[in-house]
Amino acid sequence: MAGMICPAPVEITYRNMRFLIAHNPTNASLNKFLQELKKNGVTTIVRVCEATYNTAILEKEGIQVLDWPFDDGTPPSSQIVEKWLNLVKMKFRENPGCCIAVHCVCGLGRGPKRRGAFNSKQLLYLENYRPKMCLRFRNTRNNCFLQ
Repeated sequence: MAGMICPAPVEITYRNMRFLIAHNPTNASLNKFLQELKKNGVTTIVRVCEATYNTAILEKEGIQVLDWPFDDGTPPSSQIVEKWLNLVKMKFRENPGCCIAVHCVCGLGRGPKRRGAFNSKQLLYLENYRPKMCLRFRNTRNNCFLQ
């Protein structure tokens, strides 16, 4: 990652759900990353790449770090998708308006932040994806967010 310029974190909001898409910090940049997480009210980080930093400082601040890595340039496994949907359902039911951060190495392939970040395998996966579960929340009338 040396010499790469990574884009700034981007927040994506849909109804009461907030997501922060970020680059992969290192131990050297972790304090700055933590400030960004706190500023955005992040309660959970999903790390979809190899570990490059110690999570202790984040966990000490009450931020849960989940390691769900998958290969860059590929779609996530069905197990990771199921874990993701369960996480989203649980977090936003318990704490509407909280923020979940997701990061890969530089916010391009697994945690895309700009146009053109997806490759053809990932686009095909998205085009053919069919949800296996609904994200239902207490205040909705049997409406699914993902359908």
